[in-house]
Amino acid sequence: MAWTTTPWTLPSNTALAVGPSIKYVKVETFNPYSGNKINVILCKDRVPAYFKAGNDELNFDEYKPGDKNIPFRIVEEYSGKELAGAEYEQLINWVNTKTPAFKVIPGDYVTTEDGTGIVHIAPTFGADDARVAKAAGIPAMILYDKDGNLVPMVDKQGRFFRIEDLHPDFVKNYVNIETYSEYAGKFVKSEYDPEADKKETTTDIDIAVMLKLQDKAFKIEKHVHNYPHCWRTDKPVLYYPLDSWFIKTTAVKDRLIELNKTINWKPQSTGEGRFGKWLENLVDWNLSRSRYWGTPLPIWSKEDGSEIKCIGSVEELMQEIGKAVEKGYMSADFWKGFKPGDFSKENYEKVDLHRPDVDEIILVAQDGSKMFREPDLIDVWFDSGAMPYAQWHWPFENADKFNELYPADFIAEGVDQTRGWFFTLHAISTMISDSVSYKNIISNGLVLDKDGNKMSKRLGNAVDPFSTMDEYGADALRWYMITNAQAWDNLKFDISGVDEVKRKFFGTLYNTYNFFALYANIDSFINQEKQVVFDKRP
Repeated sequence: MAWTTTPWTLPSNTALAVGPSIKYVKVETFNPYSGNKINVILCKDRVPAYFKAGNDELNFDEYKPGDKNIPFRIVEEYSGKELAGAEYEQLINWVNTKTPAFKVIPGDYVTTEDGTGIVHIAPTFGADDARVAKAAGIPAMILYDKDGNLVPMVDKQGRFFRIEDLHPDFVKNYVNIETYSEYAGKFVKSEYDPEADKKETTTDIDIAVMLKLQDKAFKIEKHVHNYPHCWRTDKPVLYYPLDSWFIKTTAVKDRLIELNKTINWKPQSTGEGRFGKWLENLVDWNLSRSRYWGTPLPIWSKEDGSEIKCIGSVEELMQEIGKAVEKGYMSADFWKGFKPGDFSKENYEKVDLHRPDVDEIILVAQDGSKMFREPDLIDVWFDSGAMPYAQWHWPFENADKFNELYPADFIAEGVDQTRGWFFTLHAISTMISDSVSYKNIISNGLVLDKDGNKMSKRLGNAVDPFSTMDEYGADALRWYMITNAQAWDNLKFDISGVDEVKRKFFGTLYNTYNFFALYANIDSFINQEKQVVFDKRP
């Protein structure tokens, strides 16, 4: 008996995960909805959450469907290790997998804190799901779209794939049109459905009701829990499996940790704790992004992926374009007039290294066939981390004085950059120069609203610093901030505090100076008189 808070992922289920050392029991009871007699398996520690104490003493023969108290009895006990390898029938048979699936597998992250101690696994919609399924040899629920591409069951509009958008051969061999048709094209989250306000139910509810009618649901209830949402649109995030390019940062993990210990962190706890732990649990850097605007991946490959070229400079790219021109794949006028080695602004205005121009470049493989650019872009954090090299155009220029300018003596940025700028600077520098990128760092805290929430224009709790300075003055704002929190601690910003600083501190200072200036002017005091010794002053 598995538990989930995302019913829309159930059609993509291919496995169930159990904790190898967790104790499980088989319970003989009745389905609360249908009244049919059933056997269920769940974590022993979670039995009280689903079965009322004392009902294990009730007589099975006296039970009638609809009775409030449902009898049950534990008939067998297992360890998770014993359950691993067991097979089960597919829960929702809309689409079949090409390779065998629907097995119980071990999962190191399964807990007994909530649910049933048995985790529903949909590898196409969860990182942990994908990891444990891959380790156990369980396939993901993958479909083929009409162009023959491998896709999850939900399209990028947030809908279950429409049958007409799937490959005909795949539909013929693997799709149960009778059961799938009713749900094909439905939005899995109502926030993505433009007509959601016209509908009485959601897809999650529809699937739950369907399972209830099929006698496959044991308990359906509303459950409030955290769920990732887009910080811009406030819509729920849907995770998709995508092909990506990675930098193998794990290959230099030990060196990253070693060099980090030479950096003077303020506070030290961030360098040893938050940043240090991030490095200790490092995974490879997912470099590519499926976007249009940004720095394109400089990688060209054959259509079958058997040959790849990574271009390291515009000069190298121009040489490869020259080969494509000779082969007849490219026009000789492409970026005509550009002179490799001339780094002037005028020369570089003749080329555009962004999309769509770079997508038009076709290179030549060793066997003479065409090579096309990988369509993805580079993670923008790579641009940030490459800043020390890029600002000096190293290694193409300033190579003679680069070591005098690098690494940085000091940097400062918010603590939220631990996995962003701080890491990318450190990773790129370690891989390229075997050096730290910065010697000293202040990882300053965040300016939060007065209730401790992160400021956001979307939430309407952001404070405009310029209007604040216009009203209260820059000095009052500075004094309020430096006296209310250390640089590396978060600051709960309350505008009334700035007003208090202006009135009580700077107001007192201003009035004191005005009092002095008034009488100094009356007495024509010019501060050139001999100072009276402090002890002799009246």
